[in-house]
Amino acid sequence: MNKISVLDVPMHAISMHETLNYIEHRIESKIFTQHVVVNVAKIINARKDQQLFESIVSSDLINIDGMGVVWGARFLGHKIPERVTGIDLFNRLVERSSAKKHPIFLLGAKQVVVEKVHKILKEKHPELIIAGYNDGYFEGKEEEIVNKIRGSGARLLFVAMSSPKKEKFINKWQSQLSVDFVMGVGGTFDVISGDVSRAPLWMQNSGLEWLYRVIQEPRRMWKRYLITNSYFLLLVLKSKFLFGSK
Repeated sequence: MNKISVLDVPMHAISMHETLNYIEHRIESKIFTQHVVVNVAKIINARKDQQLFESIVSSDLINIDGMGVVWGARFLGHKIPERVTGIDLFNRLVERSSAKKHPIFLLGAKQVVVEKVHKILKEKHPELIIAGYNDGYFEGKEEEIVNKIRGSGARLLFVAMSSPKKEKFINKWQSQLSVDFVMGVGGTFDVISGDVSRAPLWMQNSGLEWLYRVIQEPRRMWKRYLITNSYFLLLVLKSKFLFGSK
């Protein structure tokens, strides 16, 4: 697979098709796979959070989620076929899991949300085996949750918690989860449950999902995107013109 580095953060420049084939091969071969996606905010945060950086670096598959990263990488001379969003990959993996009878475990979000996601997925994919689910509010009970996942018989684990919480949880407990594949999916459960709406397709394709999120949650999101996007742009420009590196 084509692995590149943007601002010293590694990632794979591959398509959705390549991603799915790679994951499926690893699951069928029972080779543990830790998956992560990177966007602008995660790259910037990883520069000052060593644990987050290490969790990204140690992952077996690192997809490019954000359009800002796609544009930045292309500007630095890398060939990026497309972005692979976490929510789209999640939906495709659920479809494949249903077809292949691979049990999954849903971890994260509020209890009412993860229950709704469980119901929606079962209605959409009647053959899907959901080995278990749990909300994401289990501070002080991590080992108990890990035991629950391990005892469920799940082969795929989807962790819907905020970054860097989910990356650190996965990196800390990966060897004790007894699953073949684990992936952090951020706010995916909130979107699937209908609690949060996703940006229209034209905004997704134009790289304006961040603007849609700011409009939805202006108080929480405007500062995050203003600071991280601006800093990312500055670092990419410095990398291009001062160092001439990729």
